[in-house]
Amino acid sequence: MKKRVETESPVDWYATILDSVADGVFTVDESFHITSFNRAAEQITGYTREEAIGRPCNEVFRAEICKSHCALRKTFQTGEPLVNVRVSILNREGRRLPISISTAVLQGSVRNGGAETFRDLSTEEDLRARVLATAEPPGVIGQHPRLQRIYASLPDVAASEATVLIEGPSGSGKGLLASSIHGMSPRRDGPFVKVSCAALPENLLESELFGYRKGAFTDARQDKPGRIAAAHGGTLFLDEIGDVPLSVQVKLLRFLQDREYEPLGANRAVRADVRVIAATNRDLLQFVKDDRFRADLFYRLKVVHFEMPSLAERKDDIPLLVDRFVSRQNKRTGKSLLGLSDEAMRCLQTHDFPGNVRELENAVEHAFVMCHEGWILPSHLPPWICSCPTDGAAHGPRPSTTSLDPREAAQGEVIRKTLERHRGNRLATAQELGMHRATLWRWLRKLGEAE
Repeated sequence: MKKRVETESPVDWYATILDSVADGVFTVDESFHITSFNRAAEQITGYTREEAIGRPCNEVFRAEICKSHCALRKTFQTGEPLVNVRVSILNREGRRLPISISTAVLQGSVRNGGAETFRDLSTEEDLRARVLATAEPPGVIGQHPRLQRIYASLPDVAASEATVLIEGPSGSGKGLLASSIHGMSPRRDGPFVKVSCAALPENLLESELFGYRKGAFTDARQDKPGRIAAAHGGTLFLDEIGDVPLSVQVKLLRFLQDREYEPLGANRAVRADVRVIAATNRDLLQFVKDDRFRADLFYRLKVVHFEMPSLAERKDDIPLLVDRFVSRQNKRTGKSLLGLSDEAMRCLQTHDFPGNVRELENAVEHAFVMCHEGWILPSHLPPWICSCPTDGAAHGPRPSTTSLDPREAAQGEVIRKTLERHRGNRLATAQELGMHRATLWRWLRKLGEAE
């Protein structure tokens, strides 16, 4: 007589297999009620299998997309699976967790429905934040080859006393690089004094840099030390050096050569122990050719030369920069936003960023004003970067005189409406949109509305 062998039912085998999977898995019927819930799903969400089964999935799996952009509903409608979509959920204790989800349609002889798998990204996010905090020099971040060459040489440059010239477009991080050099140098405990050479007229720039003695001019009622004196023992950062007038360039050259200068109204030179770092968004070599910048000063400044790439040249660095800015804004605002959704990140990576890293940081700050929890969506970004209708109405963009793709047309419509609201005032329009006036002018020219 053969011994009877007891076997598990297919349902038992199914549950055993799901419980051995590290990712959370749950299935739903056609009315979105949970029909199975594996062990990893219990651990991630905090709900037991008994509590979950039979309940609507949005009561247990509380993601920010459940109400408006349900992933399973979209898969039911299209029949197409979704793979590794980043969202956030609230677990049973109300703690927000970053996860990635994938969905699929289930079709079988017993019941139709859908399945969703999800993975907790908390450990990955923490590790990524720690790596970002230690991988680059202070204040500077990016994997672009030109930046990597800067990173490699930075310790040697910082340890030296050599004058440094940093060139690059506005907003590309020249000031951060200068600050990093100072922070890594033996002068790190001394002052870091910044002078914006473009912000001061010629007569004020000279006195601001070199100081003056009592009686040097009508209002000079007492001695006043300049920025060079203030930087003694530390670093003087001359931002926008290309805007220094020729008369001041002569005095700067003497200081760089001899480390001596004469305050206005003084009758003897003063020595200063100061390292100089200069930066510009101008083409200084062309300025030299045009006799707008002294050649001897140019080469005296250019002992060590760095050239910062524009953000358009290093768009692969945008996710790294965004992570840094999100972390910074979370600390400043007390929020706990998880980062950018894939759609929002695509908006950033297709934008040309004429304002470079500064414009990107401003876009993230704008998103923190608009977004209160979870992931930053395209609708939270500035409208000229990612235009997203908020009222659900199908407003088509107004036709323009130029050929625009749909995204450009939507951005153009936002610009037009803002310009109309300010009655054609371009300065006020640019300020509201957070863009430079030159950027606004380029947009208006593209829209056929520039004068």
